[in-house]
Amino acid sequence: MQDDVFADRYSRQIRLPLVEEKGQRAIRDAAVLIVGMGGLGSPVAMYLAAAGVGRLTIADFDVVDLSNLQRQIVHAHDDIGLLKTQSAARRLRAINPDIAMTCLDYTLEAEEFVDLAADHHLLMDCTDNFPTRFQLNDASLATGTPLVSGAAIRWEGQVTAFDPRMPDSPCYQCLYPDRSVEAATCAAEGVISPLVGVIGTMQALEAVNILLGRGQLHGTVWLFDAQFMDWQKMVLPKNPNCPACGAGR
Repeated sequence: MQDDVFADRYSRQIRLPLVEEKGQRAIRDAAVLIVGMGGLGSPVAMYLAAAGVGRLTIADFDVVDLSNLQRQIVHAHDDIGLLKTQSAARRLRAINPDIAMTCLDYTLEAEEFVDLAADHHLLMDCTDNFPTRFQLNDASLATGTPLVSGAAIRWEGQVTAFDPRMPDSPCYQCLYPDRSVEAATCAAEGVISPLVGVIGTMQALEAVNILLGRGQLHGTVWLFDAQFMDWQKMVLPKNPNCPACGAGR
């Protein structure tokens, strides 16, 4: 991208004292892995593409279904039946044709998560199941790659981040020690449409903060009650006995 086009496209961010041209170039030079192209992955991917993240890798093995369209805004009615990565990539390229994009349309294995984490600056957990979340956490710890995690169900959502580069940062398993826990699903429990936008947008904002070297969420979990429009902040200390990141692991 030519310098004048770069300066014009991202001018509203560049003029921010906490970003400026140096920060925008850091965003441009970053590679982010987004796992899940559903309700959370939609706003995460769209805002990171618009913000100018230079390389996005999007992973999802599912196809677009009619029931997805109530909340998964990266997809459109005409995308029904397409792979979610295919549908999302088309929309993201329309938002910003200058970003590089890789689509992974299959179930990732644990070893692949580690390899991908080593090749990216940031991991985005936009999934709906605990096994994948724990695999992302393992990859984050193995490679020292920050992880931003979100979840949304019914009228409740949460967002947090884990940064293994910081010795006092907890990990996902500090929050959920039991790896056999099962997640509630939107299909079974329902979810109000804009909730995933609120949580996903918060994830995207924290991602940009981390890429600018000023992440805010590690060591805390923000809980959102959409029914009463109420945010609560929960402090999450590092668990010294955590089987994933504790001293005795």
